[in-house]
Amino acid sequence: MTKLLHRLDRTLVIRAPRPLVFRYFTDSERFARWWGPGSRIDGRVGGEVHIVYPNGVVARGEVTRLEPDRLVAFTYGYEDAQKPVPVGGSLVTVTVADHADGTRLELRHDFAEAVPRDHHVPGWRFQLALFANVAAAEAHARTEANADAWFAAWAETDAARRATLLAGCATDDVTMQDPWSCLAGRDELHAHIGVCLVHAPGTTMRRNGAVRQCQGTALVEWVATAADGSPRGQGTNVLRLAADGRIASVTGLW
Repeated sequence: MTKLLHRLDRTLVIRAPRPLVFRYFTDSERFARWWGPGSRIDGRVGGEVHIVYPNGVVARGEVTRLEPDRLVAFTYGYEDAQKPVPVGGSLVTVTVADHADGTRLELRHDFAEAVPRDHHVPGWRFQLALFANVAAAEAHARTEANADAWFAAWAETDAARRATLLAGCATDDVTMQDPWSCLAGRDELHAHIGVCLVHAPGTTMRRNGAVRQCQGTALVEWVATAADGSPRGQGTNVLRLAADGRIASVTGLW
C-alpha cells in the first residue's frame, strides 16, 4: 500500500451499548442495515468488506485488524478506476469505548493524498449520522413498551407492582421535570406517584400515537383521563433514553 500521509478523524457518542455498536462491524445483516442493500462484511481478519452506495458505486476492502468489542480496521477503495481511491488505497480504523451515555466511537481514515481525504469529510459526517441512528434505534426498540409501562406506573395503586413497573422502564437515577415535578431518582419518583394517586384517584394516562425517536431522544404524546372518563389533560413527554433502552429522564410538556 502507498504511504498514507493524510488523515481524517471523527468522533461521536452513540446512545447504545458498546457490544451492540461493534456488532455492526461483524454482522453483515447489521452492516447492510447501515450502508444499504448488497453491503456486507466478513468480520474476521482477511474478511471481505463490500459497500454498495445508493447510487450504485461500490467500495471494497479487507479487514486487517480486529479486536472484539474494541477495534476494527479495514482497507477501503472503489471498484471504479475513475474514483480517486483505488481498492486497497486507504485504511479505515474504528475504535469504540464505553461512555456514560453509551459508546464513544472514534473513526480514523488514512489516505495517500489530501484531496480525496477532504472529499470524504462530509461523507463520513453523513454516514456516521446514519450509523448512530441505526444503532440507537436497535438499542431503543422497546421505547414504546417502556413508555406504556411508565404511564401504567402512574395508575398503579399497589406499591410493589408500581416499583416493578418503574424498575423495568426507568433507570435508578431517572429524573423528571414538568410543571409540578422536579424529581431525581426512581425512589423519589415512586413516592411522588403515590402522592398523586391520593390526590387524583382514578386518573390514568396513556400514550397517544406512535413514539418518535432519534438517537436516544424520544417524543411521546399522551392524554390523561379522570376516573369518570372525562379528559384531565394532554401533552408531550420528551424522553432521554439510556444506552440499555430504559428511560433516563422525562420532561413533561402540558
